[in-house]
Amino acid sequence: MSILHQQRLSDSPYVEAVTHGWTMSEGSTIRPAEINWHMVFVKEHGRSHSLIVGPWTTAGVASWDEGAEILWVKFKLGVFMPHLPVRDFLDSEETLPGAAGKSFWLKSSAWQLPDFENADTFVNRLVRDDILILDPIVDAASREQLLDVPSRTMRHHFLRATGLTQSRIRQMKRAQQAAALLQQDVPILEAVHEVGYFDQPHLNRALKQFIGHTPAQIVQSSQSG
Repeated sequence: MSILHQQRLSDSPYVEAVTHGWTMSEGSTIRPAEINWHMVFVKEHGRSHSLIVGPWTTAGVASWDEGAEILWVKFKLGVFMPHLPVRDFLDSEETLPGAAGKSFWLKSSAWQLPDFENADTFVNRLVRDDILILDPIVDAASREQLLDVPSRTMRHHFLRATGLTQSRIRQMKRAQQAAALLQQDVPILEAVHEVGYFDQPHLNRALKQFIGHTPAQIVQSSQSG
C-alpha cells in the first residue's frame, strides 16, 4: 500500500475529520471532487510545509512522494477564513509561508504545526483569534434546516463561505451518493433512479466529472476489492 493513514472524527463544530498518514512509496491516484477545503501539514526529508487545499470542483489526479508524514484537517461546510477567501484557492492549493522551526505564518503570526492529537486545540486557537469562523446560514442550510432567507442572500453566503453555489454542492453530493450505492452493489439502473438522474448517460457523465470513474469502473473496483 502506497499510503498508510488513520482518521478520526472531531468534536469541534468546525472540523469534519482529521487524518494522519505516511507515504510508503511514490504514487498517484484519481481523487474525486471535494466540497470541503483542508489545511494540510507535510513533513518530509527534514523539512515541513503547510498548505490550504481545495475545494476541488472536478475529479483529478493526486500525486505524492515517498517518505512524507501528512496531516489533513478537513473543515466543515461553512467554515472559512475571512482574510483568505475560499474562492481564491478553489481548484488549487496555496503554500503558507514558513517560519522558524516547525511553524508557519498565518495572518501575521507564527503557528506551530499541529499533530494528530492536538489538531482540535489548534483549530480552537484559530477560532479564538477570529482567523476561522463558521457561517451560521451555510451551516444550517447544509444540515437541511429550513431558513427564511432570500435566495440572493443565500447565494452570497455560500459563495463567501464555500466558494461554491448550492447547486454545485448538490451535484457533487449526488455523485458521491450514487458512487456509494454502486460500491454497495446496488445495480446501476437502480442507482440512477434512487439518486434522481435522468438516465444512465446522465449518471455516467456526473460520475466521470465528480468521481473520476464510470459506474462500471466503480462496480468493478468494489467487486475486486
